[in-house]
Amino acid sequence: MLPTAPRLGRTGPRLGRTVPLLHLVLLFVATAGALLAGATPASAHAALTGSDPKQGAVVQQAPEVVTLQFSEQVSMSDDSIRVLDPKGKRVDTGKLRELGSGGTVKYGVGLHSGLPEGTFTVAWKAVSADSHPISGAFSFSVGAPSQTSVALPEQQAGGGTVGTLYDIARYVSYAAFALVVGAAAFVLACWPRGVAVTALQRLIAYSWVALAGSTVALLLLRGPYTDSGKLADVLNLGLLGEVLNTKTGAALISRMLLLGAAALFIVVLFGAYAKREDPAEKRDLTFGLAVGGGVVAAGIASTWAFAEHASTGIQTAVAMPVDVLHLLAVAVWFGGLTALLVALHRAPADQPVGRNAVRRFSRLAFGSVLVLVATGLYQSWRQVGSWNALVSTAYGQLLLVKIGLVVVLVGLASISRRWTARLTDGGAHVVEQRAAESAPTRDAPADEPVSVGAGSGSGAGAGSVESARPSAEDAPEPEPATEPTPEGDDSDRDEDPVRAAQLARQRAAVAKAGEKRVRDADPDRSGLRRTVLAEAAVAVVLLAVTTVLTATEPGRTQEQVDKAGAAGSVVASGPVKIELPFDTGGQDGKGTLRLELDPARTGANTLHVYAERPNGKAFDLPEVKLAFTLKAKDVGPLPVAPDRVSTGHWSSTGVQMPMPGDWQLSVTVRSSDIDQVTVHKNVKIG
Repeated sequence: MLPTAPRLGRTGPRLGRTVPLLHLVLLFVATAGALLAGATPASAHAALTGSDPKQGAVVQQAPEVVTLQFSEQVSMSDDSIRVLDPKGKRVDTGKLRELGSGGTVKYGVGLHSGLPEGTFTVAWKAVSADSHPISGAFSFSVGAPSQTSVALPEQQAGGGTVGTLYDIARYVSYAAFALVVGAAAFVLACWPRGVAVTALQRLIAYSWVALAGSTVALLLLRGPYTDSGKLADVLNLGLLGEVLNTKTGAALISRMLLLGAAALFIVVLFGAYAKREDPAEKRDLTFGLAVGGGVVAAGIASTWAFAEHASTGIQTAVAMPVDVLHLLAVAVWFGGLTALLVALHRAPADQPVGRNAVRRFSRLAFGSVLVLVATGLYQSWRQVGSWNALVSTAYGQLLLVKIGLVVVLVGLASISRRWTARLTDGGAHVVEQRAAESAPTRDAPADEPVSVGAGSGSGAGAGSVESARPSAEDAPEPEPATEPTPEGDDSDRDEDPVRAAQLARQRAAVAKAGEKRVRDADPDRSGLRRTVLAEAAVAVVLLAVTTVLTATEPGRTQEQVDKAGAAGSVVASGPVKIELPFDTGGQDGKGTLRLELDPARTGANTLHVYAERPNGKAFDLPEVKLAFTLKAKDVGPLPVAPDRVSTGHWSSTGVQMPMPGDWQLSVTVRSSDIDQVTVHKNVKIG
């Protein structure tokens, strides 16, 4: 849950409360973690658009080859397509054939001769060109449908624990990249003095570690994510070797190498750059770091563009550099915003972030927004494809949410610009004067002078704030005083380690309270901190939505699938079990129907119907009839007449569902010669 930003009109000590760096990092991660934890497995950017035989088809002779057609390029191996007979025995040759031509992506597998009649199941898995795993299953029948004992995996590719961990690592890598690039850009372009601020140094260093760690995690999880789905296979060297031979593996290795160059950049930034005092030398080094850092940042951004959605679909030669620009703009804006927030909260009171630094970042952020809008419009057109897909597909709806968040973020940025205009660059003496004016009435008797310094929190300047007494809110609980030493016995006082430690803690607390009081004495800077914090909170949600968006099937692809009427791109979700109360209106006409449809997917299904009286006993009804209707496609009603198995139990095998969708199930129940009723229920067929 994100903290609520205080209203702009409030002032006082609580508004300037120091936010620890760890809290800021957790703020950047927490909301997105919650979103990703509840997200479904990633939908891929490639989809099955057709097959031969078609899903649910009944053919008179067994085909020689089973073919699958996809919306775009996919990676498959010899074991990617399996054809199973009604008993679950594999009947394909295990040799993959690439049959596409003229831009058509089509793969096939040969079948053995002499296949029996019955229902056959085709199970397949692949990796789309933008790195997302896809899988599915469908069935067809030779001669006539039959029962099948094939057990398909219930977990969709890219799901489960491995999928969740992979998605978390993806988000962390995006966030850490934005923090490293944006914070470094903020220091170089907006506030060079910030290179000596410990909080900013830690922000950049910790973000680099997070980016390196998440990249290693993605590399290890990649094999189980696209293949077995088992967490135990993370250390499987065989799978790791296969990953290294893929486009995604090459991108992750390249990212690790570029992170080595980024580490060198950080060392120079905190070392030679921070120590330079000559203005000319510092300008030269700034230019060199800006050019070198920009090249490294663009290289790291290209590892996403090379391996993910920009590398597939239409106009890839344009889409990939546009994607790099988009990622860099996101990093400069979001990462720089976080760096500004850290600086506003953790910069030394005698060297606050001035108006000029904030104005520089405001201009930099405005330029980033322009790049984001331009590149975002192109990406949206490329991925959505039509106005209808913008509102009717999951990708389009997420895109609308993202646009709304960007509008909110720009609105908050405009408020921050107003606070920026009120800032002064006069240094610490301005806020010291304000603090000194209010300190006597708050912290000390009126006749007792109070000196408020600008300690840096690291011991420097502590003596200048010793006489300032912290308020009850700021100061820690006083510790029990030790026994006073006799007058004149200075040696005992100096040698008492308990007393020395006690005094050191008190001095540190007083120094920290004095520094906080100085920082809080500037209401303009406090207001800016609040609005920047609100911007950072919205940016967290926006980055999470962006991460989920990159793993969602684009509207353009979804429309291709809908037009083709394809089926089988989703693995069976398991049996459907529903209850339907009924009342025929006659005497003894009330009861409940329990229906089980297994496996609730296209092709052949098994249906069981159980009727119970209100007291729970079996209800032997004279007649039960069912019908399935898919109104969205004008299919049906498809009648089903189950056979009576025992008292209150009816069953039917080989119930054919020709395509997936939200089917309406109509059940007609007759309890006597004249009393009957029809009840309805929607059933999801995968």
